[in-house]
Amino acid sequence: MNKPEDKPILLIVEDDRGLQNQLRWHFDQYETVFAETRDDASTAVRKHEPAVIIQDLGLPPDPDGTAEGFKCVQEILRISPTTKIIVMTGKTDQEHAIAAIGMGAYDYYQKPVDPDSLDLIVQRAFHIHHLEQENRRLQTQRQQPLEGLLTNDPAMLKICRTLEKIAPANVTCCLLGESGTGKEVMARAIHQLSPRSDQRFVAINCAAVPENLIESELFGYEKGAFTGAAKQTLGKIETANSGTLFLDEIGDMPHNLQAKLLRFLQERVIERVGGRTEISVDVRVICATNKNLKDMVAAGSFREDLYYRISEITIDIPPLRQRDGDKVLLARHFKRQFAKEHEQVITDFTTDAIAAIEAYEWPGNVREMENKIKRAVIMADSKMINCDDLGLCQEAELSLNLRQVRNDAEKAAITRALCMTDNNISTAAKLLGITRPTFYDLIKKHDITITST
Repeated sequence: MNKPEDKPILLIVEDDRGLQNQLRWHFDQYETVFAETRDDASTAVRKHEPAVIIQDLGLPPDPDGTAEGFKCVQEILRISPTTKIIVMTGKTDQEHAIAAIGMGAYDYYQKPVDPDSLDLIVQRAFHIHHLEQENRRLQTQRQQPLEGLLTNDPAMLKICRTLEKIAPANVTCCLLGESGTGKEVMARAIHQLSPRSDQRFVAINCAAVPENLIESELFGYEKGAFTGAAKQTLGKIETANSGTLFLDEIGDMPHNLQAKLLRFLQERVIERVGGRTEISVDVRVICATNKNLKDMVAAGSFREDLYYRISEITIDIPPLRQRDGDKVLLARHFKRQFAKEHEQVITDFTTDAIAAIEAYEWPGNVREMENKIKRAVIMADSKMINCDDLGLCQEAELSLNLRQVRNDAEKAAITRALCMTDNNISTAAKLLGITRPTFYDLIKKHDITITST
């Protein structure tokens, strides 16, 4: 016989002790956990993470009503949106059961309990939950070719294959792309796929460090090297020894420091600020920038020898607007992530919201999308995120529903005709080239209110 911990967990939210004993005896193939109140149920869901829950809609302190039961359904789904809830009601409470399903419950069962019939519903709920879980796993495997990177775009998948090839080789590579395209994510993926994965990944943003401090940040300094240098301090390069150093926004590195960086990349030795001793460092270097380094070389603001030294392998990362299918894919990923983080029951996006996401250019790329989806999850008033929640109403011009386009145009034409004729139905109908009965049908169809003249 399986140990209890090996059994699937079935949470039963029911305050009737007699029914509890009956269900415990019948469902001995599961590890049954019981809760009698909404608070107890919430605690049990967090502790046991059950796949399936049987819940009575009549819970204390309102055992004869359904308000507490409805709140319980909503709270459970807010904590665990994928859980399958089977609500139990009395014979005359079918409408309440249907209302619970509208809130997100999986199915319902009417009392008195026939254990065999309820058993079939529970088995099917566990089976559906397992299938959905497996589908999510397979979707993640297919769409997440590298850790932290989600894509379906052929160009991005090709880049992933390139990263897999270069990761084992100790070559310096440069990632080029707009801000927010995921350059650091890809740098970390290279590190994780490399033989150095068990060592440190150290990142420094060359644009974020003041010019007078970046040398000491990179190379470290000796005690007394300058005012305030009270002790010897290792720089980012030494800290990353045996691991990977990620130089983000290298295009912003001061010109006077580029020569020292070039020497390090060629010789793999450094000197701390204020020091005279050469220190050997074994580190993999990955660079990234959102600037055009070739143009900077031509303009004299970036050293040509350094450019060729960091560009042993160069990877151009396309912006989000050029990635086929990735906009909605990433939007749904962030929706799931933030809905779980903020304990919100968000099922999907409305059709208009999907259209807005596809139509928007996303100048801030993935970072901008992450921020907008987080805002939308917080602002959403229902289980569906709409254009207002996203703040993309002005951009939502994409419509693929021809019927809706025709209806909108038809209603606009009728309204315009009524305005032009001062609500004179006969004249408006003639203006549109239709009969009065047809005009009345259209007014009714579009729910247009007019005042007779």
